[in-house]
Amino acid sequence: MSGEFRFSFGPWNIHEGHDPFGPAVRDSIAFNRKLGLYRQLGFGAVQFHDDDAVPNLNDLSPAQIAKEARGVARALKRHGLAAEFVAPRLWEDPRTIDGGYTSNDARCRKYAIERSLRCIDIAQELGTDLIVLWLAREGTYIREAKDSRVATQRILEAVNTMLAYNSKIRIAIEAKPNEPMDHTYIPTTGHALALGQASVDPARVGANIESAHAILAGLDPSDEMGFALAFDKLWTVHLNDQNGLKFDQDKTFGSVDLRRAFNQVRILDIHGYGRGGEWVGLDVKAMRTQKKPAVAHLSNSREIFLRLLEISRSLSDARLKAFIAARDYEGLDLYIMQSLLGK
Repeated sequence: MSGEFRFSFGPWNIHEGHDPFGPAVRDSIAFNRKLGLYRQLGFGAVQFHDDDAVPNLNDLSPAQIAKEARGVARALKRHGLAAEFVAPRLWEDPRTIDGGYTSNDARCRKYAIERSLRCIDIAQELGTDLIVLWLAREGTYIREAKDSRVATQRILEAVNTMLAYNSKIRIAIEAKPNEPMDHTYIPTTGHALALGQASVDPARVGANIESAHAILAGLDPSDEMGFALAFDKLWTVHLNDQNGLKFDQDKTFGSVDLRRAFNQVRILDIHGYGRGGEWVGLDVKAMRTQKKPAVAHLSNSREIFLRLLEISRSLSDARLKAFIAARDYEGLDLYIMQSLLGK
């Protein structure tokens, strides 16, 4: 069963070009102008952090937050766009410097929970039931500073609180092994799905797999996707690329390892990804050398995905089966490489 592919990205993917080693190099583009670019680039949905939709939400009441979110929902409708998911941003406020859900300060943990519930309110107003949790600072720099068993239980408690708050939401955990913390407590997709199984409603906890995060864990992204697909838990993806075990680079999809990208496209397609309404999300950064508006990294990533999809679908099933039956993996290897090379 082939997949059905629609594409999304977050407004942070059109940004000023700052990175961990340098300041901004481009002027900001207003949020509403970014929305106007989505359809032009071939995308149909917007990924949100909570404060992408409602800036300064910490200073607003729940009623004010809902009002602001409804305004964004109207803007999405005008542009013919959907909201794919909303994610609580729990790594920039001073109260989350030692983690949100796993902070050693009970007041900070309370803030993180309350912020997550407001995120759910925003998602409801935007018309999406999907909440993505990137557990950015839920870890430690010093092993002795936190008890990993207690920390895992605190993350589970946060997930359970969110599930209980709204019976319709689903939570997709986006695993990452490190950065900004030295070590995070839910570093891989397997950890994320295990946590979900221990929740009060395992059916509503799944995964968001980012290519670069899997690579940083020393894993192949397509294998992580296949693992989640085996349990019907792959609810969204963040496609990009990564040049080795460096900082999280978020390069254009397929720009480092085209075969690795090919296998991500292929695993999604042959298992019908998208037929349940899932989106192909991109999380890619423009090179700092690009001038404003820097959007080619988005259209290029989408184009590479679709071209790799054509190549995958053009492969001969009979030849593939013959190579596998004969255990002729050298022959299979060359066949794939020739296909990628256009021969």
